[in-house]
Amino acid sequence: MDNDVESARHSLVHLLRSGHTPAEAAVELGYCLSWAYKWRGRFDEAGWDGLKSQSRVPRHQPSHTSEKTKRKVLETRAELEEEAKKPNALSYVGAGAIRGRMLERCLKTIPSISTIEKVLREAGVTKPRRTQTQTIAYPRIQIECPHQLTQMDNVPHYLSGGTLVNCFNAIDVVSRYPGGEQYERKSTNEVLDFCLKTFQSIGISEYTQMDNESSFNGGRTHPYVIGRVPRLMLLVNTELIYSPFYHPESNAFVERFHQDYSQNVWEKVQMQNLPHVQKTSTRFFGRYRLSRHHSELNGQSPASLHFASPPRFLPTDFVLPNPLPITEGKIHFMRAVSKDQTIPVFNVNWSAGVAQPGQGVWATLFITLRGARLCIYDQAPDVSPRQCFANHPFPLSEPVLPLSERFQKPATRWLQHLFNRAAKHSTLSSRLFG
Repeated sequence: MDNDVESARHSLVHLLRSGHTPAEAAVELGYCLSWAYKWRGRFDEAGWDGLKSQSRVPRHQPSHTSEKTKRKVLETRAELEEEAKKPNALSYVGAGAIRGRMLERCLKTIPSISTIEKVLREAGVTKPRRTQTQTIAYPRIQIECPHQLTQMDNVPHYLSGGTLVNCFNAIDVVSRYPGGEQYERKSTNEVLDFCLKTFQSIGISEYTQMDNESSFNGGRTHPYVIGRVPRLMLLVNTELIYSPFYHPESNAFVERFHQDYSQNVWEKVQMQNLPHVQKTSTRFFGRYRLSRHHSELNGQSPASLHFASPPRFLPTDFVLPNPLPITEGKIHFMRAVSKDQTIPVFNVNWSAGVAQPGQGVWATLFITLRGARLCIYDQAPDVSPRQCFANHPFPLSEPVLPLSERFQKPATRWLQHLFNRAAKHSTLSSRLFG
């Protein structure tokens, strides 16, 4: 097609040279008059080369990435890859880490995450992301701010001699601020110690999520048992969420952090003993908290985002009660409805009402001073309206204690103060609660 077009332009020049006017030549070749004038002018300017078709790409491309920027992206990537080989360095080489390093150096031109990813793809240094399929859609809380949800989990590792080390990790879902502890054992005592240290380092989130291991929930034998870990969560006023069974995707943020922790700590150094693990882990957590490799944080470090608003920390003088009481509050469960239309909660199979087999549901155990009830819903608590599939009384073998004032959130304290005033003044009480 281009050859035919250029041949017509050559014919135009020959006709003009033989004495034809531009109008006559245009008619003979089947083109308009402006076409004849255009290509006559091109020939006058550049000769026969002026008749060649030119690129239609705009000369000025605002979104075009300069060769200098591409080179700087690839140089930074190579630099991070070299650093990642060192035992005490972080192993992040993706677009977020590259942009974070460029921000640290205050470069004149800082490309976006998408631009860096495009440069890496064009250079052939990226790996395709694996897609995950999810068969059951579980209701979930929509988290938008730091201190709303902390996910906790345990990942086992082995020393060179075969000794097991239980590595507990926690991470704030929004700020990506992590914490972790390492133990020889994985009993409830270690879980409680890990929770306390997490509440003192990361803070007490509105929700805390973990899986269904026996050390997390009080065992899998006796029915209706509220173990020590959920009791601790109730005591400090964080709403515990138990993930679905056999569904690590629901705990995806801490699962992904396990990979980072393993890659940066266990795959780089041959661990000798538990103190060696703890020392190396502490260094990793410190670097990770200050790193700006997270593309989702837009150049911020986990620490800067996490502490932009103050967390609610566990008091340093806190002493764990023994025994731990049951305190008023809520415990949540993400569950799949079984074929017999039941869900398991604290070693009891509860009817899910009209929920369908295979459906993901959200169950909440409401614990009040008057007793407890288990309610099963189609949606998480932050969705309105939502359908209640079933409502069951939950037997308790001991009295419920009110939430301590030291663990009440600021808004909760204000409401409690208002309620106390209302109780003293019957007129105000009738107006507010009548």
